[in-house]
Amino acid sequence: MGMLCAVTFNRSGRLFYLDPGEFRPTVGQMVLIGTDEGPEVAQCVWAATWSEEDTDNFPKLIGYADDQDLYRDAELRKRKAEAQVAARKLIREHELPMKVVGVDHLDGDSPQTTIYFTAPHRVDFRSLVRDLGATLKCRVELRQLSARDSARLQGGIGSCGRDLCCATFLVDFEPVTIRMAKDQDLPLNPLRISGACGRLMCCLKYEHPLYQKFAETAPALGERVETDEGPGRVVGHSVPRDAVVVRMDSDGKRSVCPKASVCGSRKVFEQRYNDET
Repeated sequence: MGMLCAVTFNRSGRLFYLDPGEFRPTVGQMVLIGTDEGPEVAQCVWAATWSEEDTDNFPKLIGYADDQDLYRDAELRKRKAEAQVAARKLIREHELPMKVVGVDHLDGDSPQTTIYFTAPHRVDFRSLVRDLGATLKCRVELRQLSARDSARLQGGIGSCGRDLCCATFLVDFEPVTIRMAKDQDLPLNPLRISGACGRLMCCLKYEHPLYQKFAETAPALGERVETDEGPGRVVGHSVPRDAVVVRMDSDGKRSVCPKASVCGSRKVFEQRYNDET
């Protein structure tokens, strides 16, 4: 148990959790965190508060950002913007099928600019690198990103109306398959189950274990069951409500019945027997 705070490098960007140590940053305050390239300026979006998590393995906050740190950060952002403009201009001149999605710049004895881009296929950008190096007067590196990494870097709003998961809290991309959409009774329309990156939405992975667990104990579609309202046949599942939709034999109407009150599935009987014993 210890204290944690959350910071971000960009507005609406990914959150990084830190051990504040002796510092107590407030929301909106600029702080310094350690990176492989040295101290970087970030904004506190979650004030230091007590957490039940073990904070021993969390990186520690270095301190508060002063005027000199803020000036250095502003100059760094300016260099990134200049590099992005120059890269887009030279890409048009070289007529390359590339799209710049992000820029990173490191100052120091040997300044370096890294430009992230997407392309439909592999691109020969050797001449572009030479022209960029002469224009920016530093070492330039180009990195091609996948569709998912591009969405993570650019950010955006998902179909749920919230910021993209990959740009906020997801650390690694877990495999997502079309089987997950089928198990959740979702329409197999690419426009409905694809994210901003054009790939299957990562959130299909979140509720899939719930649907798998439900399928293990629920009566199958078409199975005859007994309910509190009488006998009927299962015509649908309502996993979020942990219920099944039953068409009654008496009047043909559909009724949503809690799964625990429906009899007829051997799996349900086995589950109840195990619970009682």
